[in-house]
Parts: sequence; structure tokens; C-alpha cells
Amino acid sequence: MSRLKAIREQKNLTQEELSEKSKISVRTIQRIESGTEPKGHTLRALAQVLEIEESELLHTRAQSINENTEVEKTDEEKDPQINYSYIKIINLSSLIFTLLPPLNIFVPLILMFTLKQNNSLARQIISVQMIWTVMAPITFMLGILLKFGKQFTVVLMILIVLSNVFIILRNAAEIDRNKKLFFRLKFSMI
Repeated sequence: MSRLKAIREQKNLTQEELSEKSKISVRTIQRIESGTEPKGHTLRALAQVLEIEESELLHTRAQSINENTEVEKTDEEKDPQINYSYIKIINLSSLIFTLLPPLNIFVPLILMFTLKQNNSLARQIISVQMIWTVMAPITFMLGILLKFGKQFTVVLMILIVLSNVFIILRNAAEIDRNKKLFFRLKFSMI
């Protein structure tokens, strides 16, 4: 979602209302919301009507002294509509289905759309579960191939399940404390 659209919706304005107040055409507002960066008079007019700093409408972010280091946006900047209570529910729903691996993906996915939380945090939760669901059987099969006996296999199964329980609970705690995930990927699988 573009910054302009997020701010406009936060102020409960339609594109037409913003157009009337700012004297900027609806088509220009649509272009900006599609990714075109506002400049000059358009930028000033929109910022004034929305009562925000001009820099808040720009896509470019200030870089740190080291040009290789990007300024990382917080999850709230990326997705202003995040409801952290719902995110915790989505995360903890995986816990119920730890022993039924496909459901530990599908239930949070269904909840993500049902609760209208299609944001980076919810996608990361599901991505982590997808990786765990792929890695768990691989680890289990490797354990069986080592032929250490039935006791080792049982212990390995328990450790695999407990690892997912730990991931889910640790992420829930991090969502409470810092409004982000402790275990997350640098990419999204959905």
C-alpha cells in the first residue's frame, strides 16, 4: 500500500475528497497511490491538506552514513493497519496444530484473510511455519537414516515438535514486547 493511500484512508478521505481539498486531480492522486512519487506543488499541496510533513509522502528514505546500510522500516511503517492482538492469534493458532503440520500453515493463512491482517508480520509467521513444515520431515528422515534406534527416533520427534512450540511461543513474546517477530525470514514465502 502506498504511503499516500495509507495516510488518506487513515484520515477517512476518498480520492475525490482529497482531490477537492488539495486541488490536485483524482488521476494524479491515483498515479501517486500506484507508485509515482509526488513532487513540487503536488507534494506541498497534499502534505498541507493531510497535515503531515512532505517527507512522509516520499518513497525515498534517508540513508545512513554507510551507503551499504539501509534504514529499516518498522513493521508499523510498512503496514499501518496491523492489529497486534490478531497477529498474536494468527501466530498462536499454529500452536494448536503443531502435530498436524499442514494445518499449522492453513489455519493461520485462513485467519490472516478472515481477520484482514494481510501484512508483513502475518506473512512472516506463515512463512516461518512453511519452512518448519518442510524442515521437520527432512530432519526426521535424516534421524531415521542414522539408525540410532527407536529411542533416538522418539526423542528426535519430540525435539522437532518442541522446536516449533518454542518458535511460536518466542514469537508471541516478541510480538508483545517489541511488536515484531523474533524468528523471521529475510524473505516471504507468500
